[in-house]
Amino acid sequence: MDIEIAKRLKQFIDTKGLRNTPQRDAIVEAIFANDEHFTADELWERIRKTQSRSSRATVYRTISLLVEARLLHEIDLGDDQKTYDPNFVESPAHNHLICIDCGKVVEFEDNHIQLLNDCAARRLGFHPERQTLKIEACCEKLRLHGRCKNLIAARVQGKRLPNKR
Repeated sequence: MDIEIAKRLKQFIDTKGLRNTPQRDAIVEAIFANDEHFTADELWERIRKTQSRSSRATVYRTISLLVEARLLHEIDLGDDQKTYDPNFVESPAHNHLICIDCGKVVEFEDNHIQLLNDCAARRLGFHPERQTLKIEACCEKLRLHGRCKNLIAARVQGKRLPNKR
């Protein structure tokens, strides 16, 4: 886990009057071990396999604590579930492209989008604090070749697939 994240979390926990626990530390470590998006249930499954002492409730409370501390970002990927983005701390202005065929999520940043959002907010009398953009698109591989390795892998791994509209 990044030292800056650990420092900010410790400060936040101290201001809330909470104590640090090994279970919370293990959950935070699992969250920030990679940049993958996850749901609370997906994180619970990961934690359950590696650490038997944490409860589902502790996982949910830790997620809420990290969102409140602005160390974890709750995003809507269009599948009627809360999804969490641990990459938000390092790249607060990134956006998401979601394949509606295979569920692959691609993060991207674009200064033109940031500038456009900033100009629009200021023109309407607001000061932008944060921005998100979600683009839902169809998989080129599936359209062009009739198959997509991401879709096959997602089905084999039992991952949730987006609801087609």
